[in-house]
Amino acid sequence: MRLEPPGVDRFVQAHSLNVGFTGAEANAGVVLAEFGDQPYLVSAVPEHDLGKACLDHMRRYGLDVQQVLRRGNRLGLLFVESGAGYRASQVIYDRARSAFAELKPGDVPWPDVLANKHWFHFTGTAPALSPDLAELTIEGCQAARAAGIPVSCDVNYRSALWSIPAARETLLRLAPLLDVLIVNEEQAVQLLDAPRSTNDTRDPFDPKRYAPMAASLRERYGPRAVAITVRSGQTADENRIAAYLSLANSSAMSRIYTVRPIDRIGAGDAFTGALIYGLLRNWPADQAVELAAAANCLKHYVRGDFSHCSLNETLQLARGESDGRIRR
Repeated sequence: MRLEPPGVDRFVQAHSLNVGFTGAEANAGVVLAEFGDQPYLVSAVPEHDLGKACLDHMRRYGLDVQQVLRRGNRLGLLFVESGAGYRASQVIYDRARSAFAELKPGDVPWPDVLANKHWFHFTGTAPALSPDLAELTIEGCQAARAAGIPVSCDVNYRSALWSIPAARETLLRLAPLLDVLIVNEEQAVQLLDAPRSTNDTRDPFDPKRYAPMAASLRERYGPRAVAITVRSGQTADENRIAAYLSLANSSAMSRIYTVRPIDRIGAGDAFTGALIYGLLRNWPADQAVELAAAANCLKHYVRGDFSHCSLNETLQLARGESDGRIRR
């Protein structure tokens, strides 16, 4: 459950909190649903009405929740304070002892869950919640690979959930199980032992900066695709974003977008959902990364964690056809 003060109020000012429901993997799934695919959730929520409200919210935006377990007493909480100017956004997690955080190896019937599925995706916030969840995530990856299902991970490191040493230990076990790895430069170096760029350029959007890093990750861990997301900016009000994608026989850097966010939370998940869409269809690197970067950009202009942007408008932006005019 996402709880946040109205507008850009601070927590200490708030007399009320707006309510929503979220999850990094669900955010990516909503993009796939919007694009016409059928995403499924694997999770756990309590039997009580807050759990029901969460599932109703997910269903509303096209997510199949038949594989979600009903158990436990708590729904995890996420408190969000939107930043402005030089004041950064702030997130406070309250996920300990939630229904999801209490899942253990063996709780998910992976052969049944993965039957007739085409992709398995998770983010680093799942194994971060407990050692048991880390083992369950590894169990799911192994089951997916045994079934010939591609596995993707957005590292999505959150220092409020686990330490760098704990994240490294788990992610180094997970990395060899991945077909698609999504990471940023800092996370790749700190958590996955990727080499720092030796390129002389200081431009964070120079593709030469990321080619050796992506090649090293692909050689060391074996994923068929490595995506490196890039963000630059000194204030909460304006950022520049792009991404680099490395495949076996090609690589590409997306165009650069300057964004003035309404809500940037979930933008990386929108990138992931669109990237999965392209890779499922074996798109070349340039087309896949442009679609994903466009989805990332558009999400910055949608409130809440879910992106509600169609495939057509995302493709238009990816092709550079957006002109900001009213469509009527």
